[in-house]
Amino acid sequence: MKRWLFFLALLALAGWWLTRPVGFAPGDVSERTAGHVPDLANGERLFNAGGCASCHGRIEDGKPQRDIMAGGLEMTSPVGTFRAPNISPHPDQGIGGWTALEFLDAMQRGVSPQGRHYYPAFPYASYARMEATDLLDLKAYLDGLPASDHVVGGHELSFPYSLRRGIGLWKRLYLDADPVIEVASGDAVLERGRYLVEGPGHCGECHTPRNFAQAMDPGRWLGGAPNPEGEGRVPNITPGRASFGDWSADDIAYYLESGVDPDFDVVGGSMVAVQENMARLDAADREAIAAYLKALPPVE
Repeated sequence: MKRWLFFLALLALAGWWLTRPVGFAPGDVSERTAGHVPDLANGERLFNAGGCASCHGRIEDGKPQRDIMAGGLEMTSPVGTFRAPNISPHPDQGIGGWTALEFLDAMQRGVSPQGRHYYPAFPYASYARMEATDLLDLKAYLDGLPASDHVVGGHELSFPYSLRRGIGLWKRLYLDADPVIEVASGDAVLERGRYLVEGPGHCGECHTPRNFAQAMDPGRWLGGAPNPEGEGRVPNITPGRASFGDWSADDIAYYLESGVDPDFDVVGGSMVAVQENMARLDAADREAIAAYLKALPPVE
C-alpha cells in the first residue's frame, strides 16, 4: 500500500509539473525587445490584421464596435460559452496595468498575469508566431484607446473543460512558434504573407480542421472546417478547392479589399468583419496574403 501511495504521489507531482503555466523569463523578453521604441502605426496595422475589434469591441445592438475594447462578446462552442475579455487600457478591468512581460506571456504563452492558463479560444497558438516587437507595438496602440470599466463575466464550460490545469499539457503538445508552411527562402512577399496569415491574422483558427484535442491540424492547413458558430462550414482556402483554386492572387487581394469575389458575389457571414479589417491594411499586405494563399500546398 505504501508503494502504491508513493507511486500515485509521483504521478500527481509529474502531472502538476507537466501542466503548470510557463511564461517567459524576464531576460528572454528584454533580449527580444532591447532598444525597441513602439511604433503606433504598426500597432494599428496589427490591430486591424488581427481583427481585435471584431471580438473585443464594445457590444452595441448585439455586435462589437471599433471604438472601445470593452469585451463581452459571447462565443458558443461544443464545450460551452466563452466571453471575450475587456482589453481596453483600464487599469483594473482591462489590460492597462499589464507590463510588457505580462502582455507577451498572455499573447504567446497563454498565461495570465495571475499565473493561470488562458483557454486556446484566445488564439495565442497563432500569436506565438509573432515578433515580440510587433506585440509591443500592438500593446502601445491598445493603450492609446479609450478605457472602459466594463466587467465581463467568466466562461461557462462543461466538465472537464472547466478545469484549466489540463491546458498545460495541451500547450506542451500543440503550442509551437515555428511557421506552419515552408515558403521560398528569401521571398519577402511570401514571408510577409505567411507572417500575416499564420500569426496576427490567425486565419488557421477558423479555416483549419482540428483534431480530437481541438488543436489545429497542420497536415490540413487552411483546408476548411466546421463553422464555430454552429452552421455550415468555413471554406477550404487552399488552391486545391475548385472554386477558390480558380481565383488569381489579384482576385484574392481585391476580395480582401472590396468584399466582392470574381463571380460578383459579396462577402457574408463572419467573414464580413474579417474583410472589413483586411480592407484597412496596406495594399502590399493584402497582396502578400494572396501570394501566400496561392503558394499553399492544396488540401483536397
